[in-house]
Amino acid sequence: MLRIVVTFALILASVSATTVQQCKNKPLPLDVKIQDCDVPPCIVYKGTIAVMEVHFLGNNNNIKSITATTTAKVLGMNLPYDLPEDVSNVCRNLLYGAMCPIDKDEDVTYQFNFYVEPAFPEITADVTVTLNDAQNEPITCFVVSCKLRKGATASQQDEYLLDWTNPSAISE
Repeated sequence: MLRIVVTFALILASVSATTVQQCKNKPLPLDVKIQDCDVPPCIVYKGTIAVMEVHFLGNNNNIKSITATTTAKVLGMNLPYDLPEDVSNVCRNLLYGAMCPIDKDEDVTYQFNFYVEPAFPEITADVTVTLNDAQNEPITCFVVSCKLRKGATASQQDEYLLDWTNPSAISE
């Protein structure tokens, strides 16, 4: 019975994971979940936050700090994108009660909230996310294709809001 429950839990976990590519010569995360995207290219809207969960294993004992870095491959060029410290500091964004230091083979999940700048052009880019330890050694890395698209303006978003205080405002 326990085997059936564990198998079912693994199937459910794998269904919601986003398909990502492994970086060359770097460990792949256990899984990556990108909100509203199971199969790339993932559509991300400018001026919004792309929410990702990166589930990975520690590669060494006593990892005291982990830093996330990102690059975007556009027209054959790898362009680095500097993340704010509150996002790039993986230890501050671990989920499910995990905290640094991380030990070898410790199973943890990083909540990566990536703000998509409104100034970005509307393009498709291969985004690489790498988590590095204090010695700048990769702990895990993945690549995902993303399509950057114009987000709804504030006035367009307001059109979709319902006025719950005025029942007559809801049309049938």
